[in-house]
Amino acid sequence: MSEHQFELMRRQMILEVVAKTVFLTPQLGRAALNARVIDVMAKIPRHEFVPVDLRPYAYLDRPLPVGRGKTISQPFIIALMTDLLDPQSDDVVLEVGAGVGYQSAILAELVQQVYSVEFIDELAQHAKRRLWRLGYRNIEVRTGNGYYGWPEHAPFDKIIVTAAPDLIPPPLLAQLKSGGRMVIPAGIPDNQQLMLVEKAENGKLVTRNILPVRFSELEGGRDYEGVA
Repeated sequence: MSEHQFELMRRQMILEVVAKTVFLTPQLGRAALNARVIDVMAKIPRHEFVPVDLRPYAYLDRPLPVGRGKTISQPFIIALMTDLLDPQSDDVVLEVGAGVGYQSAILAELVQQVYSVEFIDELAQHAKRRLWRLGYRNIEVRTGNGYYGWPEHAPFDKIIVTAAPDLIPPPLLAQLKSGGRMVIPAGIPDNQQLMLVEKAENGKLVTRNILPVRFSELEGGRDYEGVA
């Protein structure tokens, strides 16, 4: 397929994201997402982040398999999570679950620095190479257990988690700056909620359920490093 065809498909994807946001206005409390988020998603080549045989489907508003039992999330959910994060140009962001690097690329266009932890080394290495090839120099990806975040670079202005733990990991809450935001799916597999966590200047946490979702379970967790 030609780049022009991909561009037309990308425009259609954006129209679907915008329409779905309007449809979900009663649950979201607003009818539009941040224009900066929409503009970035309108230019990033999502087809570069999916297997070659799935490129014709790259801009459908649905998750797609990317290997190792993982998926690249539905564009609407990615747009919504990014919007909820309220990314600012001087933010330092932690991403738990690099996957193929698509969410990382979106964030990199919106913030100062992205640190991304991926549990599966094969995915982490592919994401590193892909993001470097596409010209991103403000993303650092490492293999590790995202349950514990990335303490060496904490605290973070924002944290985004792309897999679902049963409960929000305490280490991630500790690594979130006062005044910061975390967007995370959490809950048991059949009862997950996309959640917005805000940390007040005094350290008090306020959480809000946004939408029912279905994400892969967060791999690793406390048992990965033998913590009881």
